[in-house]
Amino acid sequence: MKLKHLVLAILVVACQKEQKQNQTNVLKADIKETAVVKDKFLKTDTITISDGEDSFSKDYILANLVKENMDKDSIVTSHYQLDFYENKVKTASSKVAIKGNEKGSEWSASFGLNDVKKSKSSPFLHVSYGYPACGYAHDHFLFYLKNNEAELVYSWLTISDSGWGSWVEFYSQDVDSETKKFYCKNVAFEPADGDDENLGVVSYSDSTSFEFKNNHWNKILLSAKDKNYFQKTMSFDEFHNTK
Repeated sequence: MKLKHLVLAILVVACQKEQKQNQTNVLKADIKETAVVKDKFLKTDTITISDGEDSFSKDYILANLVKENMDKDSIVTSHYQLDFYENKVKTASSKVAIKGNEKGSEWSASFGLNDVKKSKSSPFLHVSYGYPACGYAHDHFLFYLKNNEAELVYSWLTISDSGWGSWVEFYSQDVDSETKKFYCKNVAFEPADGDDENLGVVSYSDSTSFEFKNNHWNKILLSAKDKNYFQKTMSFDEFHNTK
């Protein structure tokens, strides 16, 4: 073999070794970066999405616990990053906080404006979190997903115990994918004062309108905040028969 050919062969082998080493370093860096990304969350829960009857295995949410902090009253607030997936592809992210996180609480999600409509074609997604038992508060979040963005439109708390409690009801004449306006109000049904255990008081508060303008949902409070604008005493059976 001529000298120039021998030198060329040595250079080729050295170049191949250097390229292989560089590839190995890149692979190690990718693995390290993946580990860093994975480890930045304290834990991750998978939230399945339903339309009230069926669940969609290709559409789901990853609830990543980012951090937790405790206030002076020992109440823990958990901070989550919600990653939304459609057809197993991440499309959007949003952040929420859960105050007073109960151990054993569970996530759930459904399409539509609360219970008004549950359809996969709806751009609204209702996500809830709480301990699966009566008497515990549940956190709720209404998201609007469109164009690979997730807008947190509204958040609220509910509590229910044997037909008594408080929640939010949504109203809209048009709840399809082109919905531009809807309303909600806080509803509470609590036992009335006195000896009649079948008598309760229903009250409405925080009437709110939502209107879609400039690619964003604008919220307007229509009544005085945290003040009842309607109140009526009625029997337990009467209240639930009218629902």
